[in-house]
Amino acid sequence: MSKKGIHFNISERKVLLRIFDIISVLSVLYFVSHTFNFDYFTMTKENWTWVFVLTIYILVFGTIFELYDLQKASKIETVSANIVLTVSITVLFYFLTPFFTPILPVNRLQILYFYFAILFALFVWRWAYITFVVSPRFYKKVLIVGETSNIQAIVEAFNVADPNYKIVGFINCEANKTDKVKFKGIVEYSPKQIYQVIKDESISEVVIASYNSETITPTIYKDLITLLEGGFPIKEYTQVYEDLTRRIPIQFIGKDFYKYFPFSRSNQNKLYLFFHRFFDILISILGVLSGLILLPVILIGNAIGNRGPLLYSQERIGKNGNLFRIIKFRTMIKNAEKEGAVWAQKNDVRITKFGNFLRHSRLDEIPQFWNILRGDMSLIGPRPERPYFVRELSQILPFYETRHIIKPGLTGWAQVKTRYGSSVDDSLLKLQYDLYYIKHRSFFLDANILVKTLSTVIFFRGQ
Repeated sequence: MSKKGIHFNISERKVLLRIFDIISVLSVLYFVSHTFNFDYFTMTKENWTWVFVLTIYILVFGTIFELYDLQKASKIETVSANIVLTVSITVLFYFLTPFFTPILPVNRLQILYFYFAILFALFVWRWAYITFVVSPRFYKKVLIVGETSNIQAIVEAFNVADPNYKIVGFINCEANKTDKVKFKGIVEYSPKQIYQVIKDESISEVVIASYNSETITPTIYKDLITLLEGGFPIKEYTQVYEDLTRRIPIQFIGKDFYKYFPFSRSNQNKLYLFFHRFFDILISILGVLSGLILLPVILIGNAIGNRGPLLYSQERIGKNGNLFRIIKFRTMIKNAEKEGAVWAQKNDVRITKFGNFLRHSRLDEIPQFWNILRGDMSLIGPRPERPYFVRELSQILPFYETRHIIKPGLTGWAQVKTRYGSSVDDSLLKLQYDLYYIKHRSFFLDANILVKTLSTVIFFRGQ
């Protein structure tokens, strides 16, 4: 049996980052307050609310500015800017809420002490995280048992999803083997070596990557049962794929598709649906009011940069395949589709300069708050697609029509996890995320999407 090392799963690392962000900040502030002439922020029973508010601000703004994105958190050069943004906005909001926080000090140098103490604390802890937790000693080493046809797609998806999840070997379970697997960093072992590989490589988990379980030979099947009975973790690859990537791997799902779609109970939960609609109405009213405030600026920009109608509407497919007309601020030249429906491309020449600004800032979506008020759309859900593309994609991508079992959304899991879709491959990726949302729909996931949407707007990632 393998001597397993310590490994932190994705959720554990995100919790670890949050907990030690707070511990490190409070520890440094405590040290500064007791070592220097610094009394702006002190921790006592009387002012516990100061600590609570600061903690909330750090966690909220850290999430918005992607401080807990594991890919960014694994490199100091990518996380540094996020730390500075988080600390700057946290301190600013902390100063602007004196009802819950201490009043501004007479000695303004204490503001700098406060700012740099938090900055120093986060940089030191994140350096320690990158040096130790992200190091190879904490990698989860995995052995794949499966078919050669799946190996490359699985390895690539896992490597992108989690930098600490390392596939170190592969055992071909097919009775009739063809060529050996030639993939960088992946060694193919003989089925007879399974126990030795697990021991020598300190394997933590075996992943079964077989599209058809009938291809697994009786000998390998017996070895896997023996490992399972000994308490060794053995997982099915589609479940690992879903857990790591947060999307449904429809390209690997066959005739037993029903096993992969136990849709979220929230889809039928009356309480969830009531509050979902309540917040749809509340936020869309705020969105319409915000749009009216910004309308003069958008009108001027449209007159100068777009020169034509401000709004345009387009037929889209909604819940249960019902048609509705979506409303947006126009971002393309007039008569942009004379030759028929065309995918929007990156750097599309049909997009005007002002339209490009509207797309990147997501301001072109503001009129859709009216669609939400009408009930055509929801705040969160799969993006509504045009009938022409739905007909085309549903012929190519399995389960594409499944997106329509809930209302389409202004934002969604696919929108915050991927860029604009301009091809069938992009649509496949978006569909995987959309189905994951439908399967795991909940208040927590909705809140996560809203926060990530703020990040998308702040970092100008709209397209």
